[in-house]
Amino acid sequence: MAKSKEKLYMCCLLLLVLVVVIVSCVAFVVQRQCAADVFASAAVAADSAVCSQVGRDVLRVGGTAVDGAIAALLCTSVINPQSMGIGGGSIFTVMDANGKVKIINSRETVPKKFRADLLRECPKGFQLISGSQWIGVPGEIRGYEQAHRLYGRLPWAALFQPTIKLAREGFPIPEVQGQFIPFLDNNVTLPLRKLFSDEKGNMLKAGDTVKFEKLADTLETIADEGADAFYTGKIAEDLIRDVQDAGGTLSLDDLASYEATVSDALSVPLGDYQMHVPPPPAGGILLGLVLNIMKGSGFAPDSAALMGQQKTLTYHRYVEACKFANSLKKYICDPDFSSPEAAKRFIEQGFADRVRSLISSDRSYDPGYYNTTPHLDSMGTTHVSVIAEDGTAVSATSTINHIFGSRVFSPRTGVVLNNELSDFCGKADHIVAGQQPPSSMSPAVLRSKTRTLVIGASGGSMITTGMALTLMNHLWFGKSLQDAIAAPVVYVDPKNRLKFEPNFDKAVVEALQALGHAQENATYFYNVVNAVEKVAGCIHAVSDARKRGQAAGY
Repeated sequence: MAKSKEKLYMCCLLLLVLVVVIVSCVAFVVQRQCAADVFASAAVAADSAVCSQVGRDVLRVGGTAVDGAIAALLCTSVINPQSMGIGGGSIFTVMDANGKVKIINSRETVPKKFRADLLRECPKGFQLISGSQWIGVPGEIRGYEQAHRLYGRLPWAALFQPTIKLAREGFPIPEVQGQFIPFLDNNVTLPLRKLFSDEKGNMLKAGDTVKFEKLADTLETIADEGADAFYTGKIAEDLIRDVQDAGGTLSLDDLASYEATVSDALSVPLGDYQMHVPPPPAGGILLGLVLNIMKGSGFAPDSAALMGQQKTLTYHRYVEACKFANSLKKYICDPDFSSPEAAKRFIEQGFADRVRSLISSDRSYDPGYYNTTPHLDSMGTTHVSVIAEDGTAVSATSTINHIFGSRVFSPRTGVVLNNELSDFCGKADHIVAGQQPPSSMSPAVLRSKTRTLVIGASGGSMITTGMALTLMNHLWFGKSLQDAIAAPVVYVDPKNRLKFEPNFDKAVVEALQALGHAQENATYFYNVVNAVEKVAGCIHAVSDARKRGQAAGY
């Protein structure tokens, strides 16, 4: 009997060794099949190399895509604090290992007490809007909590440790963060200026060491005690005290009652792909509309659409589609405070067909033709795309809205507060407590029988442009993911004026002007697309060079 058991154990051991060898051989073969600049197992595309690496390291030790995304976003809150942080909100589009897609929405909300005349203060043209009156209830940490509860695998605290280390020990200010520190002029509140000043009061610059020690303390407490520590504990008390000292109306009750939501994704057919995007108040519906209009525009689905006169016609139809999309932004509302079905019709193919019928091939029209209501541009945000070894995927966009949000800094907690209520400007006549402002954020997951593409963008109003042109260039016009993201864009602003990124084809610019399109020079372009794509077992990951990003994987 003993010998029989010994033989059985030996057979099992040999079988196990054989399985390990087979798996290793398969992995080796896949790795050999993949090009040198792509990955065989998993990848993260964040706004910076260091944060992509933080996310990758979490995946390497068995983390899910959600684990990697949370770790990368926390890292971004210190590497690019002008764009996002735990004083803001986020939207996750999550695909589980079975291919099911859900949306986790932790966008900021209107506090219970707010100024009744707030929207009267909206500026007429785009500008950075600061002040405590614009602060929405932060949802970021509740979003992480919900995502981790549903899809996480590693311990919650482990996701915070890399960022806590960075914040406490300090690091050289990256080039992108350094570019935005000068935005903290003398009109900015003293606490935020002090955070980015040396001992002599001089503003820090790229290459100088910066530390976020109070934020490190806050993150450590949240890591140890969970999300409740931010919403109901001493951190909440300190945060509210600082906001109210700055004149804000945010309350402990606002924090304690905040909840992230989970919903189904909206699905938009795009040829061989199904594109999964978040519903309103996110901007996925407008992205879907633009792509549906272009999908039926009659161009050849290859690079011929970007050659000669056909190239001008393609861009003409594209900017016309964007003008009609601009006219519909006022309908992208929080579904809890409006009819959710009203906006969903925008992604129906029949609706896109009707809009396309209004587009002429040889001319543009005055703004009234598109029924456009001028609204304010927005900017900022960050995005991270992740594909994990277990087949899970995450597309997550996070924001504090404008550069450094409201510019209100909580010195007791180290948190920079958002100015998300300014997103109602030009898009709403009034606001209601608990309401989420409209957004262009459109974190997307696209699937076909052979591919998975995880993509999203930052850049406020330029998110739709960045994503739509990247998808068209990559899926329809044959550009590589890298080249599709790098291609210069044309942006249609809220007044339907065309703004061309530097190096855009001058012949097309002149041809579009001849068709009657108004043009205006843009000072900045904020469209930044980060994407990860899995094809035939190989993973391509691209972080947009516009923000000096670099992806990471293994």
